[in-house]
Amino acid sequence: MSGNRWPPQRRLIVAGLTVLLHGCSPQVSLEQFNRLRIGQSYEEVRQIAGDPASCDEMLGLRNCVWGNPERGIRVGFLGGKVVLLSAHNLQ
Repeated sequence: MSGNRWPPQRRLIVAGLTVLLHGCSPQVSLEQFNRLRIGQSYEEVRQIAGDPASCDEMLGLRNCVWGNPERGIRVGFLGGKVVLLSAHNLQ
């Protein structure tokens, strides 16, 4: 076996992990972001962008992320309504 070839088992593991990771970070689009508005509820945003990849809450401000660190949407909710919107590297 040469130094630049992986055994079949390792290639299968890497392929499986790649599929799994892509499944965990749904793609978001500029079109979805453009449909978001200040004042929408969490449920309205979820209907447009799907389930968020993650959310955290501090001092009543809930921040949710759709996508991944390289490409995504961030939304801040206060009292269950959108107060902050940002996007990075969307097409």
